[in-house]
Amino acid sequence: MRVEPQLRADLEAVLRDGETLSEFLETTVRQAVDYRRMQAELDARAEAAWSRFQRTGDAVPASDVVAEMRDRLEARRRELQGRHRPPKA
Repeated sequence: MRVEPQLRADLEAVLRDGETLSEFLETTVRQAVDYRRMQAELDARAEAAWSRFQRTGDAVPASDVVAEMRDRLEARRRELQGRHRPPKA
């Protein structure tokens, strides 16, 4: 793949020890593909939810959604805190 000399220099400046430009580009492209795939799935779910709302008028109040998200976040935090505590001496 052809790139401008300055971009190539910038890329090479951020490579980790032993990492090749090809490895870096492959990893970056894979991450971009995964991101776009997830974004497309999110867009499809959002469109389906919007269509369902337009048909039925049924919706979940935003306050309920935010409360559920907070509960999930707090549960995950508690779970992770237990894993990362240093052992007692």
